[in-house]
Amino acid sequence: MRPAPTILHLDMDAFFAAAEQAAKPSLRGKPVVVGGIGPRGVVSTASYEARVFGIRSAMPTAQARRLCPNAAYLTPRFTLYRQVSEAVMELLHALSPLVEPLSLDEAFVDLEAGGVPPETAAVRGVGEQLRRDIRSATGLTGSVGLAGAKLLAKIASEAAKPDGLVVIEPGTERELLGPMTVRTLPGVGPATAETLRRAGIHTVAETAEAGEAELVRLLGKAHGAGLYAMALGRDDRPVVAERDAKSISVEDTFEVDLTDRTRVRSEVLRLADRCVQRLRAAGRSGRTVVIKVRNYDFSTLTRSETLRGPTDDPAVIREAAARLLEMVDTTGGVRLLGVGVSGLADFTQEDLFAQVATEREAEESAKAAAAAAAEPAGGTEPHEAEEERPRRWHPGLDVVHEEFGAGWVQGSGVGRVTVRFETPWSAPGRVRTFAVEDPALRPGEPLPLVRGGPADGQSSEPAILPKFLSPEPGEDTGSEAGEEISSR
Repeated sequence: MRPAPTILHLDMDAFFAAAEQAAKPSLRGKPVVVGGIGPRGVVSTASYEARVFGIRSAMPTAQARRLCPNAAYLTPRFTLYRQVSEAVMELLHALSPLVEPLSLDEAFVDLEAGGVPPETAAVRGVGEQLRRDIRSATGLTGSVGLAGAKLLAKIASEAAKPDGLVVIEPGTERELLGPMTVRTLPGVGPATAETLRRAGIHTVAETAEAGEAELVRLLGKAHGAGLYAMALGRDDRPVVAERDAKSISVEDTFEVDLTDRTRVRSEVLRLADRCVQRLRAAGRSGRTVVIKVRNYDFSTLTRSETLRGPTDDPAVIREAAARLLEMVDTTGGVRLLGVGVSGLADFTQEDLFAQVATEREAEESAKAAAAAAAEPAGGTEPHEAEEERPRRWHPGLDVVHEEFGAGWVQGSGVGRVTVRFETPWSAPGRVRTFAVEDPALRPGEPLPLVRGGPADGQSSEPAILPKFLSPEPGEDTGSEAGEEISSR
């Protein structure tokens, strides 16, 4: 335990939803839910306005719609979130060389390593300036916790939500932690909490009073001893500058169970390509390919294959994923598929498999092209019909129209798509409706949340109006939802 509160924990407020409100002026101050939008979708993040209705992270989207049917339900835009995250992390690295990111919107910072004086007034000043800098750079808000240990700094940032700062003075830990539920402590999930409840232990104070020997008896040596130390407020974990990803993966849940084997295989190959894109974006390669299959009855299984060396070759990873799929019976129906790569490395080892697979893929492509050229006019193979399907315009995604400019999809159906034309720095925009195949409408890229400088003829004023970021008096802000990260 440090004698001064020099460990800072930053947690951005309702990050995904707040970023969407920032990018879409018409949604500021209104309930916004980001996550899966289909019947089996799950809420990733809800704005504070949506939390008033009881919507929380990990809630089924169908349930959220019943609680607040008038909220905006949007598909996640990770390109935008990463842009904002990079700006925030850059501010943190300016404070200290020791920054430990936990996700896109959350990180620990060792202020002592950054030369900040170990005094409460000094670290509080740094925390307040950081909050101002984040608002200026991104238009969003973050909550800051300061303490002498990582456990306490995280608890402090939770208490500071939304858009606040809390300092836990060293020496006050047990007084603060005592009344809290035992679930507050890291590593205490539903199973551990139930074990403790049966033993009459409900709060952190009761956990400490139970003693180390009793906790070891209930939970085992390592877990029991660790939990006892945390109940006393003891946490000597250092801030680690590099939290290396153990795996990179992607997965999709389908609105209707997949029963066609050919469709299942095509989805696995598509996911393999997406996984390679993430792998290359991170500058990594991987040695072990993993597929995940969740069946119609929610039973989930994984299959893996370890290659002779790390690779980021899409042909190799696609081929490995297809081989793994052959080991799985999917006749009952598949509701979720995933492809991942683990055993990550910073280099790619040349592999004969890659050459063979690439040559095979080129050969198959040539054959397919020849077959298509020889096909009589009017004939259409099933895979070609698949490509000719109308484009799917998911709510929240960016679009560009040749006449009306940049906007975002409000909704689509029965061959039509509704678009609201606005930008982060504009007033709420007008809504127009088009045919889904309108040639003038195309997918777009997220616009930056802060307007550019004089070079592009725009003001450098932040895009966000502070009003929507501040909860109304008496508003139930709820608890902050954690965001999912692929590096865990």
